[in-house]
Amino acid sequence: MGYIFIFMLGFGLAVTGGVTLIAYLNFLPAGLTWADYFIFVSGRIECYFLPFGFLLMALVLLRYPNNP
Repeated sequence: MGYIFIFMLGFGLAVTGGVTLIAYLNFLPAGLTWADYFIFVSGRIECYFLPFGFLLMALVLLRYPNNP
């Protein structure tokens, strides 16, 4: 049950981070360059949820017992 909870937590974090990154793409038509976008995103904590969520999901998938 713990593996499922951690996997779902990682999935939720990945979705939150991905949606945030996509939402911040709306700054590009407002005049920001790609370099400015990446500098801005690197300073936002919620954008780090995407890689952290992927990491949690990968760890659970690697550690989950695979009994045939």
